Amino acid sequence: MNVAARLWRVQALAAALGWAALPAARATAEPQPRPRSSTGATGATGATGIETARLPAPGTYRLPRLMAAPDGEVLDTQGRPQRLHALLSGRLSVLSFMYTYCRDPLGCPLAWRTLDALHTALRDDPRLARQAQLVSLSFDPSNDQPQQMRLFAGGRERDSAVRWHFLTTRSVARLLPLLDGFGQGVSVETDAQGRPTRTLNHMLKLFLVDTQLQVREVYSVATLSPQAIVGDLRTLAKVVATP
Repeated sequence: MNVAARLWRVQALAAALGWAALPAARATAEPQPRPRSSTGATGATGATGIETARLPAPGTYRLPRLMAAPDGEVLDTQGRPQRLHALLSGRLSVLSFMYTYCRDPLGCPLAWRTLDALHTALRDDPRLARQAQLVSLSFDPSNDQPQQMRLFAGGRERDSAVRWHFLTTRSVARLLPLLDGFGQGVSVETDAQGRPTRTLNHMLKLFLVDTQLQVREVYSVATLSPQAIVGDLRTLAKVVATP
């Protein structure tokens, strides 16, 4: 990823968060990342600073490879062990870490509303739905065991039109390498022996992972928009379809 392209994204995030302006990026002949138009805390989407009417058309911008998605053992809603890479490989994935019991309006409920909107958008676009999937992975395996994740998923997991995985791990110790690999910062509660027992105080992030297990975008509260994510999925789907 070139410096100018990265600076463009940083400037957009800075504008959405109200940070001081950064020096302008140099013009470049390379395709630019999707600009994030800011309207403040209550933009056109009602929850973020993304001005959806100004989003560029899918395929007219590029999404650079940010990092490799980590691998590790996860459990599905039946308690069966799976490798995360095996579940992500070959599909465009939007992955969110979550608590089933979170009530922070700018935390898991916001991520859930976004994923639910993506679920609807994918149901309306069967071609894209065949290439994409949603992934919800618990922050708290002590509480969010496979049965709890199954109850939380309800009928969405069984929807044959849109693939949506609801996952947890065997323990916080198994979860932490995945969090570290995605750059999902948390604070960790430990027991008297210093063993990790629970993760706390996370920052909301959603991750867009391509078919080759590369993270192509990280969405935060300031840049979270179902319309933008659908555009990114369609952009990557065009790349996938290109010989």
